[in-house]
Amino acid sequence: MPYEDLYLVGFTALMASLGTLAILPLGLPLAWLLARHQWPGKTLVETFISLPLVLPPVATGLLLLQLLGRRGVLGRFLHETLGMDVVFTWRAVLAAVAVMSFPLFVRSARVAFEEVNPRLEQVASTLGASTWRIFWAVTVPLAGRGLIAGMILAFARALGEFGATIMVAGNIPGQTSTLSLAIYQAVETGQDDRAWRLLGISVAVAFSAVFIGEWLVRKRGRVA
Repeated sequence: MPYEDLYLVGFTALMASLGTLAILPLGLPLAWLLARHQWPGKTLVETFISLPLVLPPVATGLLLLQLLGRRGVLGRFLHETLGMDVVFTWRAVLAAVAVMSFPLFVRSARVAFEEVNPRLEQVASTLGASTWRIFWAVTVPLAGRGLIAGMILAFARALGEFGATIMVAGNIPGQTSTLSLAIYQAVETGQDDRAWRLLGISVAVAFSAVFIGEWLVRKRGRVA
C-alpha cells in the first residue's frame, strides 16, 4: 500500500476513533436522561439531536462552518482566547465526524438504557448505592451490548463522513483529507485506479470495524 494511502487510512481511523470517544461524555448521560426521565421540552431536545440524521450533511457542515469560523460564536472565542483555529484543520474533521455520529450513538444508547429493568436500579438504591454508582455499576454494564452497538454505529458513520467534513474542513492533502474525500478527489481528477483502490480499502476498514464490534457484542452476550 502506498504511503499516502496508508496515511489516509490512519488519519481517517484516528478521526473516527477520537470522534466516537468525544461524544461519550455528553452522549451517555443524555441518552440516560432521555430513557429514564420526563421533562418539559424533551421532545424538542430529541428532535434537535436527530437533526443531523435528516438534514443534508452539507447543511450541517455549513452550520458548523458558521459556528466554528473566526467570525462564529465558538470559533471567535477559541481564536481570541486560545489562539486556536478550527475551520480547515484536523479539528474541523473531528468536529464534523462527532456531530454526524452523535445522533446514532444517543439513539442506540437510549434504547439500551430503556431495556434495563428499573427495579434492579431501585434495589441498588435501597442498598445505599448513590445515583452515580448505580449508573456505572448497574445500568451501564447491563446496557453494555447496546452501548457497544451504538459506538460501532457511530464509528462506522464517522469513517464514511463526507458532506459536513468537506464544508467545514475542506479537502487538504496531508491535513484534512479522509478516505471519503480522497475517493471523491480521485474520481474528479480521473484517477480511477486510485479511486477503486481507496474504495477497496474503505470497504476493508469498515468491514473490519463492524466485524470486530459484532464479535465484542456476541462475546459480551455469552459472558453475561
